Amino acid sequence: MIRVGVAGVGVMGKNHARVYSKIENCQLVGVADIDFDKAKEIAQLYGAQAYRNYEELLGKVDAVSIALPTSLHKEAALKFIERGVHCLVEKPIAPSLEDAKEMVEAAEKHRVKLMVGHIERFNPAVRKLKEIVDSGKLGKLLLLSARRVGPFAPRVVDVGIIVDLATHDIDVARYLTGKEPVKVYSKYGSIKHPKEDHAILLLDFGDVAASIEVNWFTPHKVRTLVATGTEAIAYLNYIEQELEVYNAEWRMIPKIEKCEPLEIELRHFIECVEKDLRPLVDGYEGLKTLEVALKSLSPV
Repeated sequence: MIRVGVAGVGVMGKNHARVYSKIENCQLVGVADIDFDKAKEIAQLYGAQAYRNYEELLGKVDAVSIALPTSLHKEAALKFIERGVHCLVEKPIAPSLEDAKEMVEAAEKHRVKLMVGHIERFNPAVRKLKEIVDSGKLGKLLLLSARRVGPFAPRVVDVGIIVDLATHDIDVARYLTGKEPVKVYSKYGSIKHPKEDHAILLLDFGDVAASIEVNWFTPHKVRTLVATGTEAIAYLNYIEQELEVYNAEWRMIPKIEKCEPLEIELRHFIECVEKDLRPLVDGYEGLKTLEVALKSLSPV
């Protein structure tokens, strides 16, 4: 039985606690948050112990989800890693490449799993699209076009929208193409947020181009991706987990078994810990996605 904890029970952390509480081969033993009332509320809901500080989880857990503000990811992760605790760090892995590299190197040194919570990799619709792209049903992949827009998110204060939101689609584009972009272009600005709050990115993968639009001004949430190939086009809805594929003669709606991506992600994390497997989105993958995001903020 894997003993797990959650550091930070805000918007994402409380969902980590909920999902861990129903995974058969792990036990949620503790949750920590500086808002102790919130920690107590989540702990009571899921039969765990509440702590005021994540350091109090040390020595009590085999694995931990770190759902703290991005600026605290490295500090927290290193404390757990150095004690041999496997870590799932919410995306983005860190605010800087230096922090990310330090985390990856520490995980390798101490031989623990470091996974990054790029949740769309575990979206059943994304996985199905990856199968379709790899099968050649779209022909040669040419273009990816993603829109991830919605209302302002006041909880996000330490990073801008590119590192907070666009990293989802940067990671998906890397996953679908199986490549790293050779050039990154961007146009972004800041109106309401201290950092950028709207942006368009263009990732040049050589033979494939990906455009990513993000903003915190659209009054309703949109999460879509269009994949264009030489033989067909695919329309993906992340939220509804739906996928449609068209060519000149037919329309195909693949069968997708819908499931909460976070549950798939956390089950994968626990399986990697249990069976000593490499996570699908390990620290290195998280680092490469962050690298692209930061390049878009300083295009050359």
